Amino acid sequence: MPRVDLNCDLGEGAGHDAELMPLITSANIACGAHAGDEATMRATVALARQQGVAIGAHPGFADRENFGRRELSLSAEEIRALVLGQIRALQAIMRESGGLLAHVKPHGALYNLAARDTVTARAIAAAVHEADPRFRLVGLAGSRLIEAGTAAGLVTVSEVFVDRTYQPDGSLTPRDRPGAMIPDGDGAAIQAIRLVRDGRVRATDGSELALKADTLCLHGDGPGAVTLARHVSAALKAAGVELKPAAG
Repeated sequence: MPRVDLNCDLGEGAGHDAELMPLITSANIACGAHAGDEATMRATVALARQQGVAIGAHPGFADRENFGRRELSLSAEEIRALVLGQIRALQAIMRESGGLLAHVKPHGALYNLAARDTVTARAIAAAVHEADPRFRLVGLAGSRLIEAGTAAGLVTVSEVFVDRTYQPDGSLTPRDRPGAMIPDGDGAAIQAIRLVRDGRVRATDGSELALKADTLCLHGDGPGAVTLARHVSAALKAAGVELKPAAG
């Protein structure tokens, strides 16, 4: 039976985390920069632990106005410090709760920048390694971040997206372009199953991309996130795919 992790970005103020949590196997929790604060981190950690969901840090640019989806010009040292500080904040809460932090996945513009920029990728990998070399680093499949994590001695988790479309070079279609999102459950489910079974996805120009799919991402901030998650989760299980945390 094929198996895969199903992750979601949570603790970002969308208001339906409690409904999403039972449908996923890993939660990426906002650490107070692009969204969230100490209270939301505590609440989201508690929800995840109740459902047996793997918990990860979701650091982003400190740009709440743009939800961390605008690239900021920072040095490698500034990026390392930014990411490390956010991981440390969630680590402190995890220690209090008695739980374990399993992974780190950058957010938004920081994630996309690290996917193509080696300097950014290495700075993030260095921060993760400094926080705890046992943490898994989640990054876009085939990206610079996966390469940097491996070079730093980290276990990497290659991520693919069920609700986003792909460009021919393997990057995600920018959100400001038409067709960047896959809003319907059927389309997302078809893409998810094909990624798990075949390791392939169709790009926007019709070409075929081969991608390693260790974990599937569902975005948790949209109004239809819960419906989409239910549909994708059910479709994967019906196709004989086991949902299990990447750290499991």
